[in-house]
Amino acid sequence: MSPLDFSSEDRERAARYHRVLYAAAAVRLLIVVAIFGAFTRLSLRGLDRFAAAALWPMVVLAAVGVACLPLDVWRGLVRERRFGLSTQTLRGWLADWAKGELVELVLAAAVWVAAVGLVRALPRWWPLPAAAALALFVLLMSFVAPVVLEPLFNRFRPLEDERLAGELRALAERAGVPVRAVLVADASRRTTRTNAYVSGLGPTRRVVVWDTLLADASEPELKLIVAHELGHRRDRHVLKGTLLGMTGAILVVVVLWAVLGSLQPGDFPNAALLVTGLEIASLPALAWISRRWERAADRCSLELTSDRDAFVRAHVSLA
Repeated sequence: MSPLDFSSEDRERAARYHRVLYAAAAVRLLIVVAIFGAFTRLSLRGLDRFAAAALWPMVVLAAVGVACLPLDVWRGLVRERRFGLSTQTLRGWLADWAKGELVELVLAAAVWVAAVGLVRALPRWWPLPAAAALALFVLLMSFVAPVVLEPLFNRFRPLEDERLAGELRALAERAGVPVRAVLVADASRRTTRTNAYVSGLGPTRRVVVWDTLLADASEPELKLIVAHELGHRRDRHVLKGTLLGMTGAILVVVVLWAVLGSLQPGDFPNAALLVTGLEIASLPALAWISRRWERAADRCSLELTSDRDAFVRAHVSLA
């Protein structure tokens, strides 16, 4: 597959779509950094240590969410509609946004309270248990997210076509990645995009097919896309990604300790700035890893299906 598989109009439309989104992402980053920086000059008085530790992340991240809301509505809804990619109403989009914000606030507050508590309990040695706890938290989320967080945003049902479900399970077996279930997600109430994925680890692992993919793709294309996702699991990309996340969590603790020393509740804005800097610094390496993993998953999809025509059609459709 090459750029020649797309018309000049297709390529120009794709360039237009991404060019403005890159600029919007840069603007959003500037807003986030500005808010974090502004909060480094503020203080919350009259609260005990743990109440302040819980409140700081909530106040700062809520301010970020509200400040970025107009831009996020434009990026995630208005522009997606303009390109025919969104089926959501403003009300539905805002409901998803509110749920995402709430999850972020609760998790951030819990992590920061735990960090401040460890500093108080072990003022000299807190980085050791903090690094271990944050790494384990990343691992735990790999197991918990599919069964706790994903249902907050999508409704799932078993794939009703038992023949197709059986063939997808057989495909997973051939890939050496047995799955517990084959589910359909109601993505069509949000988007016209098509996708499938494999989520969870161990006993929570399942194939999830978007209902848009079932409706729009041919069966060979659907199997090809599922085979691609199984390739990520066969080559342990999710496990490796989890290990990278755990390593990143440890690095975050090391950097916080090296720069801030002893964490206080009001240090959250500074910590958020440092974490943002680490995320930006890691982007080139993560992009390189992602490209390698995607190529490997593409090879796996061809090995499992032996269908080059479906490979081309599926990738043209996804693009």
